[in-house]
Amino acid sequence: MSGTRASNDLDEGLEIMTSTSPATGTGLDAATLERAIADALATVRRNVDAFGTRYPDDTTTDGRYALRPADRGIPLGGNRGWTTTFWTGLRWLAWELSGEEAFRAAAAADTADFARRVRAGEDLDTHDLGFLYSLTAVAAWRLEQDADARDAAVLAAEHLMRRFLEPAGIIQAWGDLQDPAQRGRTIIDSLMNMPLLTWAGEQTGEGRYPDAVRRHTAQLREHILRADDSTFHTFYWDAETGEALRGGTEQGAADESCWARGQAWGVYGFAMNYRVTGDERLLEAARRCADYFIAHLPTDRVPFWDLVYTDGADAPRDSSSGAIAVNGLLVLAEVETDPARATWAVETAHAILGSLIEHYTPERPEDSDALLLHGVYDLPKDVGVDEGNLWGDYFYLEALMRVARPNWRAYW
Repeated sequence: MSGTRASNDLDEGLEIMTSTSPATGTGLDAATLERAIADALATVRRNVDAFGTRYPDDTTTDGRYALRPADRGIPLGGNRGWTTTFWTGLRWLAWELSGEEAFRAAAAADTADFARRVRAGEDLDTHDLGFLYSLTAVAAWRLEQDADARDAAVLAAEHLMRRFLEPAGIIQAWGDLQDPAQRGRTIIDSLMNMPLLTWAGEQTGEGRYPDAVRRHTAQLREHILRADDSTFHTFYWDAETGEALRGGTEQGAADESCWARGQAWGVYGFAMNYRVTGDERLLEAARRCADYFIAHLPTDRVPFWDLVYTDGADAPRDSSSGAIAVNGLLVLAEVETDPARATWAVETAHAILGSLIEHYTPERPEDSDALLLHGVYDLPKDVGVDEGNLWGDYFYLEALMRVARPNWRAYW
C-alpha cells in the first residue's frame, strides 16, 4: 500500500462518513475526523521510534508509558500480559491509515514475536489469547497472507480451546485450570476472545471451534446479562456439573453495580458474535447492553468507570469504555435488522466519539504517549486511574478507522 493510495482511501472514507452518516451537533465532521487521525498517527509514529520492538506497560504514568516490567523470566519491555496486542494492533491500523512502511515493519516485527511467544509457551494461561492473537497474527494473515502468522494464530486458538470446560460450556477466564479460585469462572471480556475461535474454525474446518463459541456466548447471554440489562463483570459455574453459581465483580464498584468497560464489552461482543452465529438472542443481548449503557451516560456522553455514577459524581471517567462502546455500536448498526435502531446506533457512536476527540485527547500529540486520556484500568486496586491505557488507545483508533472507512475489514 503506498502512501498516496492510503491518503486517497482516507479522503474517500471521510466523504462517505459525512454524506451518509451525519452526526449533527457532535462536532464529528470530516475536518475533525481528519485532524484526530493525524494527531493519533503522530503519537503512534513517535512511539514506534521511542520503543522499537519493546512493549510498554498497560497504562501511562503522568501521561507517559514506561517499559513493561520484567517478570518470571521475561525481560524488561518483553511480551507478556494481555495488553501488548493493542500496541501491535495500533501499528497495523496506522499502516492501513497512512501507508507508511515504518508502521508495517513495526507491526510485522511484533507479530513475529507473538508467533515466538505462543510456540515458546510463554504466559498463555489466559482466555485473552483471543485478544493477543486477533490483533497481531490474524491481522497479519488478513492483511499480508502471512502464513507463519496464520499457523501461530491457529496454535493460539488450540491453546484457548484447552480452557473450554465441558459440561459448563464455557471458556475459563484466568489462571491455571486447576486453581480452585479461578475454576469455572469467566468474565464478560471473554466475548471479545471468541473471534479467534471463529476464525480458527474457518481456517481449519473443525466444528469444535464454532461449537465452543456458540455454547460460551449462550451461557454469557443467559447468566452474565442481568434482568435489568446491566451485566456482571464475572460469573462462576461448577466446572464438574455445569451448574450456574453466582455473579460478581473484580473491577467494578460492587458485585451488583455495572462496571462500564464490561457493559461496553457486552455491546461489542454480543453484536460481533451475533454476526457469526446468527443467534437472534445475541442480537437482543447487544441491544439491551447498548440501551443500558447509553441510558447511564453523563451529559458529555463519556462514562464514569462504573455506570452507578452519573452527572455530579466525584468519580473518574473511563474513556476506554467509551471508545469500546463506539466500536460496539457501529458493529451493532451493521448487523441491526431494525433500520431505526441502526441509525440510532450510528448517531450515538458518532456523538460519543466526537466527545472523546474534543475532551479526552491531548491538546498536542507530543503532550502524552497515549492517544486517549482519562482512562481507568482497575480502580479498586488503584491501577491506572485517570491515565491512558493501551486498549483505550487501540479502540479509539479503531473507532476513527471505522468512521473514516466504513468498508474497513476488521481484524476480529
